[in-house]
Amino acid sequence: MSKYYLLLCLPLLVLAQRAAAQDSSMLRLLNDSLDVNAGPQKVTGTFKATQIVNTPTIESPARHSLQFIIMHRFGKLNQGAYELFGLDNASIRFGLDYGLSDRLSVGIGRSSVDKAFDGNIKYKLLQQNDKNMPFSASIYGLITNYTQRYTDKPYLNARYRTGYTTELLLARKFTRALSLQLTPGWTHLNLVGTPEDKNDIFTLGIGGRMKITRRMSINAEYNWLPKNQVVSVDVHPSLSLGLDIETGGHVFQLVFSNSEGMVGPYYLTKTTGQWKNGDIFFGFNISRAFNWKKK
Repeated sequence: MSKYYLLLCLPLLVLAQRAAAQDSSMLRLLNDSLDVNAGPQKVTGTFKATQIVNTPTIESPARHSLQFIIMHRFGKLNQGAYELFGLDNASIRFGLDYGLSDRLSVGIGRSSVDKAFDGNIKYKLLQQNDKNMPFSASIYGLITNYTQRYTDKPYLNARYRTGYTTELLLARKFTRALSLQLTPGWTHLNLVGTPEDKNDIFTLGIGGRMKITRRMSINAEYNWLPKNQVVSVDVHPSLSLGLDIETGGHVFQLVFSNSEGMVGPYYLTKTTGQWKNGDIFFGFNISRAFNWKKK
C-alpha cells in the first residue's frame, strides 16, 4: 500500500514544484515590470528647517501651512565675564512664512538689528527624485528695509535704506544622513558707505546637514565674500554652526556664528567678526509649523 502511495504522490510533488517555479518566475517578471513602469519617487526631507543656520534652504512650508520662527543671537563670547560672555546683550528676529502651494511660499520678518523689516519669496524650481533629477533647486528673493533713526543722517529716506538679495539654492540629499547645498547669491544695496564700495555684491555659500541621531543633526554653513567689494568696513565671510533638535512640531537649533545679522544682506555683506578673535555670537533658532489646510 505504501509503495502505491509513494508512486501516486511523486508526480504530484513534481507538478507542485514546477508550478511553484513558474509562479516565482511570473512574480519576478511582474516586479520587474512594476519597477520599469513606476514613476520617479521624490526625495524629501533634504533639510528639516527652512534655514541651515542663517542661509535659507530649499525647504518651504507646505501648502496652507504657516511657519513661525524666532532667531535669537546673544552678544559676542569675547565680551568677557562682565557681560556674562555676551548673554547680557541680544539681537532677535521674528518671522512668518506661509505656503501658498507646495512649491511657492512668502514670508515677512522683523529684526532688532537696525530695526529692519524684511519680506521674502521662495519658489521650488526642481525636485530631486530617484530617477532622472539628482538635485533640488529653489530661487529665493529677499527685500530689506531698516528703520533705525540716525539724527546725523537726515537724508536716509526709504530708498536709501533698502537692499535686495537673490539666491539660487541647489541642494542634494546624498544619504539619509547627509545633505549639502550650494548657494550662489547677489545682493544690491541702494546706499553704500563710500564710492569705492560696490552696490552689487556677489557671494557664494556652501552648507550642509549631517544627521547624528534620529532627531538630531549637525549643520554648518560658510558664505564666501570675494574681496574688493566692500572696502569701507573690514568685513569677513560668515561661518555658522548649528545643532538641530527635532521635538514634535518644533525644530530647535543651537547656533554659533560670527554674524550678528540673521538675514541677508546682513550676514552676507556686513559680518565684521572673526572666529579666531572670539567674535562668536551664541544663540538659537526655533521654528513651529501650523497647518491651516481644511480636512
